[in-house]
Amino acid sequence: MLYYEIGSPNHELTADDLKKGLFQALDQLQGINKVLAIPPDYTRLPSRAGELTEFSWQYYGDKLTDVLPALGTHTPMTREQISHMFGSLPASLIREHDWRNDVVNVGEVPASFVREVSEGAVDFPWPAQVNKLLLTGNFDLILSIGQVVPHEVVGMANYNKNVFVGTGGVEGINKSHFVGAAYGMERMMGHADTPVRKIFNYASDNFTQHLPILYVQTVVGLDKTDGKVKTRGLFIGDDYEVFDKAAKLSLEVNFEMLDAPLDKVVVWLDPTEFKSTWLGNKSIYRTRMAIADEGELIVLAPALKEFGEDKEIDRLIRKYGYFGTPATLKACDEHEELRNNLSAAAHLIHGSSEGRFSITYCPGKRPENLSKEEIESVGFNYADLDEITAKYAPSSLKDGYNELPNGEKIFYISNPAIGLWAFKDRFSY
Repeated sequence: MLYYEIGSPNHELTADDLKKGLFQALDQLQGINKVLAIPPDYTRLPSRAGELTEFSWQYYGDKLTDVLPALGTHTPMTREQISHMFGSLPASLIREHDWRNDVVNVGEVPASFVREVSEGAVDFPWPAQVNKLLLTGNFDLILSIGQVVPHEVVGMANYNKNVFVGTGGVEGINKSHFVGAAYGMERMMGHADTPVRKIFNYASDNFTQHLPILYVQTVVGLDKTDGKVKTRGLFIGDDYEVFDKAAKLSLEVNFEMLDAPLDKVVVWLDPTEFKSTWLGNKSIYRTRMAIADEGELIVLAPALKEFGEDKEIDRLIRKYGYFGTPATLKACDEHEELRNNLSAAAHLIHGSSEGRFSITYCPGKRPENLSKEEIESVGFNYADLDEITAKYAPSSLKDGYNELPNGEKIFYISNPAIGLWAFKDRFSY
């Protein structure tokens, strides 16, 4: 059932608009005495989920007893991040998700179904795993809050991904990531109906119907006229319709189809959000269908300090590197440790251009930042951040096409996490 919807590519929803829409939806619910909120973590700051979580607390007060950020494999939020993202929400409500220890299996999607929807790309069962708090907390309402946006693993982010990956466990996350990689990331991004989504939907329909989940979904995009991030839609409901409507709007808001491939793309990674290639490689994922053969991607990453946010994944990235699909699959065949961490293997595939275009990372120069040697050891090129920003200063660039004083033409992206770019010959609707 759809409880609330508003949105179009031209809407500019304010905090008051979001609060009004959320309250209108919550007013329709009865018998709610204990509430769990599952927002994204700080890496999804532009989603407006922080404000919506705070508004949920304002509506329910003491009835909202737990807030479980959907960390997935990400690093737990700091006190400063919690305060910045969730405002007046009491920090004592925050619970940390541990993807290695805090999960329970609620069911298993059969291998035959996984094989069918992946068109034979993989042949294994998929375990539906969620944080045990969802089952043991005796909640009358579980608010799954987040942004629908193009995504490299599932096609379009959020909806039940927030539950099965955001609060999921090792095997479920590993295998879902690998399904997407094996099927082909470029066949998935920007599409709502993908193999991974079908697997999640099977799990929702068969294993979590008894959980009182209400999805609160935003659509957020960059306004090219003024360069500001604006909220274009809010959709609240308890079934697939809420995701379908948000995904259709997101495709209008977050996707840019280009008439010609791009020779040089420069991406800025906000230092408050992007500290790892696990997240920073969105600069690769979201632009790969737009970059020309023999093209160049330059990633300005002043806060880059690690490869994986999970220590074991970081170790595996350092060991095996971003050297393309054949090399990664060969390493999986030969090394059990990579076979047992398929999300890392999928990430290594996602983060390679398969030799089609060059990728240059420019980390900061603080002691904690990744070094030139570390960057090059995993298969990327390295360049000096000061030298490159002197040439391509983010403060002087606008999102999209730029022609520099020397006549050079580049394409600039200030936040790769809220968009998807593709050359028309590389994307099919």
